[in-house]
Amino acid sequence: MDKAVSNAAGVDVALSLGSNIDRYRHITGALDALADAFGDLVCSPVYESESVGFDGSPFLNSVVLIRTDRALVDIVRLLKRIEDDHGRNRSGPKFSPRTLDIDVLTYGEVVGERDGIELPRAETAENAFVLKPMADILPDARLPGSEKSYAELWADYPKDRQKLWPVPFQWRDQAL
Repeated sequence: MDKAVSNAAGVDVALSLGSNIDRYRHITGALDALADAFGDLVCSPVYESESVGFDGSPFLNSVVLIRTDRALVDIVRLLKRIEDDHGRNRSGPKFSPRTLDIDVLTYGEVVGERDGIELPRAETAENAFVLKPMADILPDARLPGSEKSYAELWADYPKDRQKLWPVPFQWRDQAL
């Protein structure tokens, strides 16, 4: 990634955050938990978007960059714990309301399966609520395995496919 979280050793990891139940509380809580676990975060603006794959309340979405020396499997385990701490119900359908959903989008430049996870996550280039925040914070970086930058992918994205809107969001005295 062109924009490193810090100069510390490790790998840059992009995470997507989404919530459509008590949205502001759960996104804020996720950011707090991620900062506690990983230190400095690079946060995209927060967007509101319509539900994808089901009829439901609008989501708040954001992308966060971290730098870590943790293995991917350990990161995923931690993300599931954070989701569970926020009341994530895993017994419902795949496309359903969420208190909190955190996914690994990229892990360094890894392309392909690693620890049972396909990287980069397909939705990174397919969903506006992920691609736009990535273009905001890493415009010149290239999606691993792609010849195009996030800004180029966003410029080519059909904007009428998925609607999203920036929303005011404060976290730790900073406007995202």
